[in-house]
Amino acid sequence: MDSLVSVAQLPADFDRWDEVLALIMRAFAAMDGVIDPPSSAHRLTVENLRDKDRQETGFAALKGGRIVGCVFVLERANDFYVGKLAVEPDFRGQGIARRLMQAVEDLARNRGKPAVELQTRIELTGNHAAFARLGFHEAARTAHSGYDRPTSITMRKVLS
Repeated sequence: MDSLVSVAQLPADFDRWDEVLALIMRAFAAMDGVIDPPSSAHRLTVENLRDKDRQETGFAALKGGRIVGCVFVLERANDFYVGKLAVEPDFRGQGIARRLMQAVEDLARNRGKPAVELQTRIELTGNHAAFARLGFHEAARTAHSGYDRPTSITMRKVLS
């Protein structure tokens, strides 16, 4: 992993939402035509990303000032829920997602939460394997509204 990439919690005065939205769209584009139903990323706007950050905690990975990764986490009663983990396609395989997830785990530990949970789509077997390498295990399979088959896998990591 390039040591010039830093990960930090988004500050209260963060104002680069257009860049975060563009990053998420590029990162999630490979899922188009692969997952069913389509990703909720398509419904994101600059405005609802700002709202998301008011309710959740966001982290960004930066290289030379460029946002190359992000993740948002929602604090729940007994864990943190990870959403919208995204890494710039040209920067994948460099450990950026691992660093972002480490920041999430550190936050969870600091807040006394024993676990981190996320959902990944059934079709994204590469994501299943990547999260398993980070210590996540399948906890459940669920279906989106209107589907009679599982569409998502809930994965959970108990923190030590």
